[in-house]
Amino acid sequence: MARKKAPRRWGQIEYLPSGLYRARYTGPDKRRYDAGELFPEKITAEAWLEAQRLAIRDGRWTAESAEAQREHRSVTLGEYATRWMDVRRNRRGEPLRARTRAEYERMLRLPNPSKPGDKGGPLAPLAVLPLRSLTADKVTRWYQEQIATGSQTQTARAYGLLASITKTAVQQKALAEPVCQIRGGGNATTGKRVEPPTPAELQRIVDEITPSFRAAVVIAAWAGTRYGELTELRRKDLVIVRGPDRAVQSIVVNVTRAVTNTTGIGFQVGKTKSEAGVRSIALPPHTFPVVLDHLRDFTADFPESLLFPSSDGVKHLAQTAFYRHWDRARTAAGREDMPFHALRHYGATRAALAGATLKELQTRLGHSTVAAAMRYQHTAGRDEELARRMSELA
Repeated sequence: MARKKAPRRWGQIEYLPSGLYRARYTGPDKRRYDAGELFPEKITAEAWLEAQRLAIRDGRWTAESAEAQREHRSVTLGEYATRWMDVRRNRRGEPLRARTRAEYERMLRLPNPSKPGDKGGPLAPLAVLPLRSLTADKVTRWYQEQIATGSQTQTARAYGLLASITKTAVQQKALAEPVCQIRGGGNATTGKRVEPPTPAELQRIVDEITPSFRAAVVIAAWAGTRYGELTELRRKDLVIVRGPDRAVQSIVVNVTRAVTNTTGIGFQVGKTKSEAGVRSIALPPHTFPVVLDHLRDFTADFPESLLFPSSDGVKHLAQTAFYRHWDRARTAAGREDMPFHALRHYGATRAALAGATLKELQTRLGHSTVAAAMRYQHTAGRDEELARRMSELA
């Protein structure tokens, strides 16, 4: 007997070289419609076609609804992320800062066709996919591929951004379910521990660095300022209190602003990293001579004058310009491994050794949580001091 042909299915399913399936059908108006996305499995493409067939049969189908559905389903992760960034707000109801947005856009950036070998940002492989096609399995495979490149920190940051975007998508019903399910995916450790300088190393750095930057090193180390806070300090931000004999009794650094330098945007003065970043920090008396000498020799006598400007004396100091001097000084101290941020760790450690409580450290460093302040504490020399005091008690 002749073999009967299987009944022809409604609609068309096409298997593509990419390994995905495209589903299409002809509507009652004789126009061709597709899903606006590609399906990872044939059965899911068939299910979508069946849903469209039933909508036509039951009179629920319209050309307008089909087009709207296609547009909704075909929005890529990159397109949705752009909209997400446009309306994203922080806890204070403020939009994304320019530097934050630039970093997010960098992670989502697609490859530049005019640059051979350019792979784009870490999220580029997912950014081109329709948002609704994202699955936990796809995200996991992407994560494994990114980790395999050795970029653990960047992968963690990209995963954290992806988790935030897709969480909103689930809340808005643009995604059926959460797709970021890797425990600890947003956390990463490079295994590198920031070691603050010893007092002798710090002194060597101060001695070796260009004189116009000695006060910058001293303030960063003993006040624990961030680079963006330090380079936005102006003469009006130093409050100097003198006694009846004109001797300096105190110098307080008032941190109220910070500057960022974003590629394509330039320097922008704005708020500190968090509300806790606005603070007043008293400098130890032994730092007074370095600071006073700097004010006398390198800072213009106007309230708005930057303490550490660029070579023109007016613009903000770029990190690349400062690091030429910093590299030479830290190398002379035998600490080529030490980032400038280690000075902030130094300040936290010295304050802790001086007896500062966790709350005092939190306030001095401008941290919004105690946990953040804890990360900046180092125990160098503290154990010996505790042992000595225990002996005294005995």
